[in-house]
Amino acid sequence: MNESGTQTAGTDFFSSEFLLSNVGAPFVIGVAVGYFAKKMLKAALFIGGALIVLMFVGEYYNIVNISDAELQSATDSVVKGAKDTGGFLVNRLTRITSKGVSAVGGFFAGFKFG
Repeated sequence: MNESGTQTAGTDFFSSEFLLSNVGAPFVIGVAVGYFAKKMLKAALFIGGALIVLMFVGEYYNIVNISDAELQSATDSVVKGAKDTGGFLVNRLTRITSKGVSAVGGFFAGFKFG
């Protein structure tokens, strides 16, 4: 509030302009990114699972030889990459607004919906 008792435009936290620019739009961006990330993770897991099953079938028919240690090492590398990507997305979303809470909250909501 200023000296005359009215709120100034910069501090009106409940105005639709402030809420839309600092809460609404970043939240929607976060939801979109989270939803997309979840769908891509599901697609990658589906394709990865199909490839592993095909390798098991190939091993059954003596076409390829799969070492359990190599399979676990490859899986660990993929999991590390997925964690790094998730961390990158969350870090990038925190820079959208000054606090970043709205966009990150949207990301987790979108990831849950996806």
